[in-house]
Amino acid sequence: MKLNEMKYTEGARFTSKRIGRGLGSGNGKTAGKGQKGQNSRSGGGVAIGFEGGQTPFFKRMPKRGFTNFTRKEYAIVNVEDLNRFEDGATVDFEALQGCGLVKKALDGLKVLGNGKLEKSLTVKANKFSESAKKAIEAAGGKAEVL
Repeated sequence: MKLNEMKYTEGARFTSKRIGRGLGSGNGKTAGKGQKGQNSRSGGGVAIGFEGGQTPFFKRMPKRGFTNFTRKEYAIVNVEDLNRFEDGATVDFEALQGCGLVKKALDGLKVLGNGKLEKSLTVKANKFSESAKKAIEAAGGKAEVL
């Protein structure tokens, strides 16, 4: 097969209707939009969610709760996950990202105290839970707040 012999598969290419190109085309004059009205005009049509003047559904629904726009979200790691590092190692965000424990930095790193730590590590993070701090220090390590 040569480049000049190649053909598109059946139905792969679609030529759009050429509207408003004269009466002989079958789609001239009003270009398939009918006579008059909102939808026949340029820029015509209604907004998304418009219900003909009836109060839209999203306005009829009750509003509840509060979203704190200053909320900080932390990448979370439990102390039991830190057992994969060698004894005496320094564990920071880069080290955790390198071994696949965290993906995105978000607003920082928080270490939680779920599980048991058996190795002495220096852990650097933005936040520690009380139980995580106790678990790290009990194993002979150090918890450093960035």
